[in-house]
Amino acid sequence: MFSDPVKIIDQCGVSAGMEIADLGAGSGHYTVAASRALASTGRVYAIDLKQDLLSRLKNNAAREGLYNVEVIWGDIDKLGGTKLRDFSVDLVLLCNILFHLENKKEVVKEIKRILKPAGRVLVVDWSDSFGGIGPKPTHVVTKEKAMELFDEAGFHLDKQISAGSHHYGLMYKKL
Repeated sequence: MFSDPVKIIDQCGVSAGMEIADLGAGSGHYTVAASRALASTGRVYAIDLKQDLLSRLKNNAAREGLYNVEVIWGDIDKLGGTKLRDFSVDLVLLCNILFHLENKKEVVKEIKRILKPAGRVLVVDWSDSFGGIGPKPTHVVTKEKAMELFDEAGFHLDKQISAGSHHYGLMYKKL
């Protein structure tokens, strides 16, 4: 079974009024799940480089009555690339995107910059390539590599979450 954004977001402790950033939002499955969990309060910032995906996501959110979604065209691979203010979000979603990123350490710095003190980041990614279903074997970021990346940046592992049989899920807290 593949990762289920609704079940994963349910494990994140999303509460009313939170500000959430979905980095590399893509088609928006996690954005929509987070928006619904907020129940019309707070805001979800869907950030991606692909404007066509953001347009589609914005239209889908409006069609579903999810008015707390804001799409932002930005490059998460660069410090400041999310276009969000320092210390502005409670939760960052980094889901199924880590294996795509060129400059992972810069992304982690950007996450640290935009997270409020004691803010959290959810990392969900492929645990293997699974014969072509997931990323190329050379692009897989193992759970251990992801943990090393966030540990070195001064984050604290809060908990591991169930993300399906092909993915791992890590919840980190900003210290």
